[in-house]
Amino acid sequence: MQVDAATPNFAIQEMSLGIHYNVGGYDLLSYIKNPEIWDVENGYVNLMTGPGLGIEIDEERVLEASKNAEPWVSPGFTGPGGEIREW
Repeated sequence: MQVDAATPNFAIQEMSLGIHYNVGGYDLLSYIKNPEIWDVENGYVNLMTGPGLGIEIDEERVLEASKNAEPWVSPGFTGPGGEIREW
């Protein structure tokens, strides 16, 4: 997001909020203390004003979620002809 703010010709910024691979209750907002930074207003996300990237990480939640966590392995996504589209 910060790069987009300084790049005059970017076309689109994708956000992994509610996207297909966010299952199990975790998504873009799960590990931050200031989820309002991702609020979309009139199709836009406001520039972040906090230090660094403007995101406050909830380190306790990250540590708790990492206990006994299994590594995520991409299930792979294939096209209708069996071609690999993402791995």
